[in-house]
Amino acid sequence: MNKKSIEESVQKMVKDVIKNTEIELIDIEYVKEGPFKYLRVYLDKPDGITVDDTADVSRALNKMLDEADLIKEQYFLEVSSPGIERPFKTDADYKKSIGEKVEAKFYKPVGEKKSVTGILAEKYEDKVVINSDGENLTFELKDISKINKVLEDF
Repeated sequence: MNKKSIEESVQKMVKDVIKNTEIELIDIEYVKEGPFKYLRVYLDKPDGITVDDTADVSRALNKMLDEADLIKEQYFLEVSSPGIERPFKTDADYKKSIGEKVEAKFYKPVGEKKSVTGILAEKYEDKVVINSDGENLTFELKDISKINKVLEDF
């Protein structure tokens, strides 16, 4: 089974485990790091994900994965929160962050900038507007390698 089909199959399993809960599936990664393979499942919920939430999902998912015998090689299952400064993946990530401080990094410099930090003002289908230093700047999503919320310094 290839990486994409493993991730798609695991996505269905996770959605089955978390249905009827407030838990939201954020992302799934099946990656090789050094000699090891990792199946990472990132979850969140409105009031924040707890250790008990991740442990419950991990136990249920582990059982389903063993029964399905989906992944033939040895791997480590990690179920966790994606973290506050995680990259945006979905439209919901953008919508929840309008009015928040974000940082966008670009594949190649855009107007001589490799990144921009500011307030996410708007998200359109293929563009975002970030207010940086009082100026609304519009960027195409295809030019952005990573965009995420930035915690304010206190």
